Amino acid sequence: MRWVGAPLMATLLLNGCAYIPHKSLVDGSTSAQPAPASAPLPNGSIFQAAQPMNYGYQPLFEDRRPRNVGDTLTITLQENVSASKSSSANASRNGSSKFGVATAPRYLEGLLGNARADMDISGDNTFGGKGGANANNTFSGTITVTVDQVLANGNLHVVGEKQIAINQGTEFIRFSGVVNPRTISGSNTVTSTQVADARIEYVGNGYINEAQTMGWLQRFFLNVSPY
Repeated sequence: MRWVGAPLMATLLLNGCAYIPHKSLVDGSTSAQPAPASAPLPNGSIFQAAQPMNYGYQPLFEDRRPRNVGDTLTITLQENVSASKSSSANASRNGSSKFGVATAPRYLEGLLGNARADMDISGDNTFGGKGGANANNTFSGTITVTVDQVLANGNLHVVGEKQIAINQGTEFIRFSGVVNPRTISGSNTVTSTQVADARIEYVGNGYINEAQTMGWLQRFFLNVSPY
């Protein structure tokens, strides 16, 4: 029996001490590089029938909006989400019962008298519950992202990361989503509310972030406690 309990205690200990890592919302690389441009064909003419991809080339009558892999775009973060919820429940139940029994047999009633016992049973059960939750999140700022994929319909999948080191900690801002080129302004910016499948992440590391994490011993007792 002692050898059976040892693996069980070891499993509970490892489960309680296990660290649950943070899973990033933005998967994969947070930057993209354009494909190298192919060399022009030496056909002796200035005009090239098959125009090579030249990312430094800018037509005279086109704007500077991103359209190729590696182009940059500034995202204006304007997220304001609020939610509230409330609920209540009430239940009530009442019941009563009364009955009597004879405590002496019938043939002994002349000696003992007509002895009877009356019993009353009653019950009352009442339940009332209320619950509520409120959430309010605000996120504002800017981050410049890179086009890492041009979709078949012309939309741009963008991804980017900004790192800010403050004393002993580092803050990470990551962003990814799908941008419709028509929503990009002339200043090469677009608000985050106009980005589809937007994933915004703001995390950090260092002493301040570690202070907000539950210790391993506390996680152990939290996992094994039946309450």
